[in-house]
Amino acid sequence: MINRWLFTHIDNSSLVVFRVLFGFLIAAESFGAIATGWIRRTLIEPQFTFNFIGLDFLQPLPGSGMYYYFATMGILGLLIMIGYKYTWSIIGYTILWAGVYFMQKASYNNHYYLLLLLCMMMSILPAANYFSIDTKLNPGLKKVSMPRWCLLIVIAQLWIVYTYASVAKFYPDWLDYTVPKNLMISRANYPVIGEILQKHWTHVSITYFGILFDLLVIPLLLWKRTRLLIFFIGIFFHLFNSIVFQIGIFPYLSLAFCVFFFSKEKVHRLFMKKKEFYTDNEIIIPSYKNLLIPILSIWFIIQIVLPIRHWMIPGDVLWTEEGHRLSWRMMLRGRSGTTHFYVVDKNDPEAKRVRIRKKEYLSKKQIRLASTKPDAIWQFAQRLKKVYRDKGKDIAVFVDSKVSVNRKKRKTFIDATTDLANVPWNYFTTNPWIIKYDEK
Repeated sequence: MINRWLFTHIDNSSLVVFRVLFGFLIAAESFGAIATGWIRRTLIEPQFTFNFIGLDFLQPLPGSGMYYYFATMGILGLLIMIGYKYTWSIIGYTILWAGVYFMQKASYNNHYYLLLLLCMMMSILPAANYFSIDTKLNPGLKKVSMPRWCLLIVIAQLWIVYTYASVAKFYPDWLDYTVPKNLMISRANYPVIGEILQKHWTHVSITYFGILFDLLVIPLLLWKRTRLLIFFIGIFFHLFNSIVFQIGIFPYLSLAFCVFFFSKEKVHRLFMKKKEFYTDNEIIIPSYKNLLIPILSIWFIIQIVLPIRHWMIPGDVLWTEEGHRLSWRMMLRGRSGTTHFYVVDKNDPEAKRVRIRKKEYLSKKQIRLASTKPDAIWQFAQRLKKVYRDKGKDIAVFVDSKVSVNRKKRKTFIDATTDLANVPWNYFTTNPWIIKYDEK
């Protein structure tokens, strides 16, 4: 049964078409980061970046290095699109994108994480076995089929992402329209649609459409009778997200995924007419079978467990943020607050608390991050400790933090008596200096 399910060969047109679209989109993302000034604002102008904790060695290249870094990524994206040195190109892009992803959190969103997962998956998929420079140079590489597992892992990954995104919305602030309303307030000045986005019926529509679309899009794409309808609904949904939320390539990447759901015959007919259509349905047991099945099992166990780890951590994840990242909790909260940092010279018994001027160390975007996110607050305390240590001083760092989630009343967020410069960061358990509240 497993052999038939995973290793029956099917036509590979969908994977080939997706490779072309994927390569074009990631190239556009890379070159766009240069053109829009994202690299300058995020990686060059700041004195340092808030990397993922424990990966301090990941720092932006000096000078104009990050421009060359992203230009290289863009070129690799184009090589992926045309299928030249595909394996090395996709592995290279994956490594570089992982570096960017883990290097900074000021411009974090779940779509960056999804792109990293897709790059890893595309690294093992035979996506350049047709319509590629590689097969032109070496015709022996050309194939018109692929094992079914190549299709199934993409669908399974997407199903996990969308399902968790839907389930996460079943909480009061989404269901009472608070979050959609707050999301639209900042977009009131949009031309033409700005006023419409402030209407109550718009907030109600976003609330329920967001839940239902994420929950049902994969099953309805898999069902032939509803496939075309949900595809056109998806076009509207993703274009709306692109225009209103301006979230880069993700809406278009989501539409590109649809080639995996339409029939092999239709994808072949629309995009690969000159290609031989494969119909033999051979079951070919590969030599890597005993390696593939355990790897895929571990991969999907992680993908299923990781998004629900916050249930194992005390406190409401919307407040504590512990377990929020890597969990497909998209657009569920807005955070605001004021956080003041104070340093005390530990070797001077008469030393007074000195308030830190954050703007001397952080960009505007980083200040927002270090005012509301506990990991960034802790990391900035560590940064201050290093700065003062270089001056020959041993300091304690205390924080006065008031935070609001979804425009609710501000509450004390951090224990003001804890020296954050001298406490560890707990990755897998709670950090006791984050103040928890019983109410959700």
